Amino acid sequence: MIYFDNAATSFPKPKEVEEALVSAIRTIGNASRGAHAGALTSDRVIFHTRQQLRDLFHAESPADIAFCQNDTQALNTALFGLLSPGDHVITTACEHNSVLRPLYRLEKAGVELTILPADPDGTVDPELFEYAVQWNTKLIVMTHASNLTGNVMPLTAAAECAGKHHLLLVLDAAQTAGLLPIDVGAQGIDVLTFSGHKGLLGPQGTGGLVVREGVEIRPLMTGGTGVQSFSKEQPQQMPTRLEAGTQNGHGIAGLSGGLTYLSKVGTDAVYEKALGLSRYFYEGVVRIPNVKVYGSFPEGDWTGQRVPTIALNIGDMNSSDVADLLWTERHIAVRAGAHCAPLMHEALGTAKSGAVRFSFSHYNTKEEVDAAIEEIRSIAC
Repeated sequence: MIYFDNAATSFPKPKEVEEALVSAIRTIGNASRGAHAGALTSDRVIFHTRQQLRDLFHAESPADIAFCQNDTQALNTALFGLLSPGDHVITTACEHNSVLRPLYRLEKAGVELTILPADPDGTVDPELFEYAVQWNTKLIVMTHASNLTGNVMPLTAAAECAGKHHLLLVLDAAQTAGLLPIDVGAQGIDVLTFSGHKGLLGPQGTGGLVVREGVEIRPLMTGGTGVQSFSKEQPQQMPTRLEAGTQNGHGIAGLSGGLTYLSKVGTDAVYEKALGLSRYFYEGVVRIPNVKVYGSFPEGDWTGQRVPTIALNIGDMNSSDVADLLWTERHIAVRAGAHCAPLMHEALGTAKSGAVRFSFSHYNTKEEVDAAIEEIRSIAC
């Protein structure tokens, strides 16, 4: 199999992930639920992973990191825990449904919603953030990079707007964590949400959020925490406040393995390799007759402006048909359809056809990319 679906989940996983998972299955108990060896081992694994994430995202404390089952749960935790009826929130048409659907639900409950439009190339005018601010604006929530086109969003403009008007900034880093440098303090990010199984190379069922000290989020769930058991309320201190129930200790151990691997090879090296392959692919397909590529592509260096994701269509073919041909003819795995990004497809004009998304990893090779280019040419011509 030639795997180009890393924006959905990374594959393969580093051996460090497998080894950490196997070790956890054999050794850990339930964190914060005892003083025996198994429980304490689980406590240590989870705390160590918080430390790794603190270092990666430049958070103030390991206690700023709360684990969730995925980025979607993290976004729901942030949005439902920060917004109330009468508040106003700004987002963009580039968002995944993990942002849009919670906001639509909150809108029905009395939250005002402004969605900044995307241009036909899938980008957002940075000046629009300032124009959208109202007297009751509470926060800006946006993706760090589009899961469809791979374009990096105007984070600096959003952060400057949020700082100027004393707003909160919630950043969805599902497509960038482990690839692009993220410094929550320096970049003005109040809440960062992340997926553990994509760029961080961990197992599915992992993710979380990084919460700046002083930002109060109402818990999405309440329940057992292993501490303050006689209190009728969820404990106030982070991260316990946002972590009701048994933690996914085995998955978090695997995530720690992914972070260990990234610290060895370097996130810059991982990003540079994958981005280079995505550019090589783009340059190989963009001039093929009947192929249309979506997004914004700088003529110079792509570093910091794109993640290694390319979306395209071939003539009037449905994207699912193209993906099926890629799989049946060459065992090339891609993602077709709407990619849970409906407003972006409307902006690109692909709401009916969807698009074929290729998302690259540092594990991919030039030979694999050549095979994909050859097959696209064969289908298109």
